[in-house]
Parts: sequence; structure tokens; C-alpha cells
Amino acid sequence: MATDKIGTALPCSVIVQEKTLGKVEVSALNSVASMQAILNGDLHKTAIEVRDKLKKIIKEL
Repeated sequence: MATDKIGTALPCSVIVQEKTLGKVEVSALNSVASMQAILNGDLHKTAIEVRDKLKKIIKEL
């Protein structure tokens, strides 16, 4: 486990906004960028996985 309390810092929030009628925008923070201040190799690998999964999910919407 990279660190057991990291969930408190991870940008797991996703924003979903209806911009115009029938047009929705989905946004999420880049987990790699937000975790740069924490020097932990395992955490960096996890942040990459989170970023890549969020990108894939948003792309498939």
C-alpha cells in the first residue's frame, strides 16, 4: 500500500456539468500533477493508474 490515508488527498472528485441543453462536460484533476509534492514511488505509480483510468472513462462517455 502506497500510504493508507492518501485517499484524503487524491483528486477523486469528478465534475459533471450540463453546458448547454443535451451537452455535458466531465472534468477531473490530473492525479499525477496533484501528487508531485509527495515523494513516494509507489504513490506515483498509483497516481498514474488513477489518471489513466479517469482519462479512459471520460473518453468513453
